[in-house]
Amino acid sequence: MAIETIGVVGAGQMGNGIAHVLALAGYEVRLNDIDQAALDAGLATIRGNLDRQVTRGKVSAEDRDAALARITGTLDIADLGQTDLVVEAATEDERVKEKIFASLLPHLKPDTILTSNTSSISITRLASRTDRPEKFMGFHFMN
Repeated sequence: MAIETIGVVGAGQMGNGIAHVLALAGYEVRLNDIDQAALDAGLATIRGNLDRQVTRGKVSAEDRDAALARITGTLDIADLGQTDLVVEAATEDERVKEKIFASLLPHLKPDTILTSNTSSISITRLASRTDRPEKFMGFHFMN
């Protein structure tokens, strides 16, 4: 299975950074949050960070624009339904993560890979609460 489109749940510090890196690497990204202000702030942070990379000569303006065009913000978790991989990057609260997976799973394709950016919660325990523990893994980014 080729991974082309990636969903990121949570537009905060970790989620927007993950979306930024993935879009710059050429992936289509669906950035999801439950709060419009948080989603807007996450998208603005991505733009600001990419602008800073252009100013420093790390990224071309064309690459910045292409990366930004690859990111779609959404408040509806169902919009992640056609993604090939989902990165959960919500707050470090196991109950919150379980609720996210419960609301997300009905919308996903059977072969979608689920990941969590958690740094402290057992991946095995999170995976066991999904319908696809064999397609669940840790995907931890450092901030």
